[in-house]
Amino acid sequence: MRSNPRPRLGVLLSGSGRTLRNMLQRIDDGRLCASVAGVVSDRADAFGLQRALEFGLDTRVLKEPSQIWSWLFELDVDLVLLAGYLRLLPIVPDFEGRVLNIHPALLPRHGGKGMYGERVHAAVIAAGETESGCTVHLCDGEYDHGRILMQARVPVRPDDTATTLGNRVLAAEFELYPAAIGMRWAELSAD
Repeated sequence: MRSNPRPRLGVLLSGSGRTLRNMLQRIDDGRLCASVAGVVSDRADAFGLQRALEFGLDTRVLKEPSQIWSWLFELDVDLVLLAGYLRLLPIVPDFEGRVLNIHPALLPRHGGKGMYGERVHAAVIAAGETESGCTVHLCDGEYDHGRILMQARVPVRPDDTATTLGNRVLAAEFELYPAAIGMRWAELSAD
């Protein structure tokens, strides 16, 4: 493990890139001590790729896990961040403990295949939950599974819709993910 205080991040996304934009803004203003080495999407039409290009980042559209890992090794990344990446990514041994995901609910509830975006928030409301939030966890090759690093909680209000709850959870995600990245990098650097 390198002793660099600024980990090189590889970001995987499938959608709008809101989480990527948040990371880049926090890197730019000094609230996140890291750099983004490259961005991978499984979808050529993912708006997040356009956001990455606007920041001058190297991007790729790759669907095969072997191609993704090959490129991440080439980029010499320290941590891999799933940022709205919807495919299951098998974790290679060299990256065990170095792949993070953020999920828009308090795992282990409301996770698993197909549980993303407003589907999660609708499920939380349908279950009558009084609180929700987000979870950053280490990926282990199963959907929304692996050691939980950090969670943030938000209330579920009686008049919430999936959209209003989702907006509240997203605001919590924007704070939690950078904090979890810093915490995990500190743990790895101490080993």
